[in-house]
Amino acid sequence: MRIDDALRESASALKFEALADELRRRVVAGTWPVGSKLPTERELMRSTGLSLTTVRRAYDTLVEDQLIVRRRGAGTFVAARPEVEQTALRIGVMLPEAHSYFGRAVRGIEETLTENGASLALVITEYRAHREDDALASLLRDGVDGLIAVPVLTQDAGRDALRLERVLEQPVPLVLMERRLPGPVALDDTEHVVSDHAGGAADAVRHLADLGHRRIALVHRQRAYTSLGVLDGYRAACGHLDIEPDVIGVDAPTWGAGAADLLLVDLRDRGVTAALVLGDPEATLIEARAALAGIRIPDDLALVSYDDEVADLAPVPLTAMAPAKFRMGRLAAELILGRITQRSARPIHQMRLRPRLVVRESCGARRR
Repeated sequence: MRIDDALRESASALKFEALADELRRRVVAGTWPVGSKLPTERELMRSTGLSLTTVRRAYDTLVEDQLIVRRRGAGTFVAARPEVEQTALRIGVMLPEAHSYFGRAVRGIEETLTENGASLALVITEYRAHREDDALASLLRDGVDGLIAVPVLTQDAGRDALRLERVLEQPVPLVLMERRLPGPVALDDTEHVVSDHAGGAADAVRHLADLGHRRIALVHRQRAYTSLGVLDGYRAACGHLDIEPDVIGVDAPTWGAGAADLLLVDLRDRGVTAALVLGDPEATLIEARAALAGIRIPDDLALVSYDDEVADLAPVPLTAMAPAKFRMGRLAAELILGRITQRSARPIHQMRLRPRLVVRESCGARRR
């Protein structure tokens, strides 16, 4: 992302703070390695369109944070960071699983830590909340300098809030990944990077509506944390487009061919012509049962899957909303390294990544 693009996304912040934040992110990420020379103030002024005063204040902020140094007559350079360069940081990562949804995120974390001379200690809770206390205690005994955590959450806001509070009580810096505190955004002071599932679902509905569909259903996993955002985005998009919502929940662990057959009959009886399906296995099963029932994909029923884990392997490759999992892992690693090295000098970062639409055959768009 170019600096001017990042600034437009941070329009609510003061310009110099937004620029300082983007420069800080690049320094911590290693875009400019230690000792490298940064653009001059006038070069940065020309590339961003900001005033010289704004650029100078941004650089002053990074000087105060000891991330960069000015050398008279030579320019501005990335300062050495003894915490990272001379001491090998160890970052603990607690995930519910690391083989499907979070597999790409782990690769992003590991790649970023390696680039910065840090190591990773990984624990898996297998979506069992009662294992979290022991998992965190084991990471602390291992001597980790910071934590990236994905707590197990349900759709019980009160219970989830208590669980998150316990996780956040750790004595080392912590970044949440794909999780944030429930309730008003203004009361959430956690450092986190999450997927914008509501935005992704809304984009999927708009895509199907642009293809001419007016009867668009949502088929989603019940009790899945991701479904909360997907459901909100689906309903918001339907309201904006004046489309009647049609929501069908499935119990993923027990959902099979018979249930998919009944679902297809139900969709046909309701006149549904398109569906957003969470996630890939459910959408693939719908495809397989539709073929046996003589329902053509996408002619009779257009599909968009949500996850894009194995969407391209479906009999009719699935158009899918793809959360930026690898990028999320990289950002989470950058955040925890920045939090460790800068402590209170660093503002709290709360990042939201909008999933990307990957168009394949199941929605019919390619035929147009």
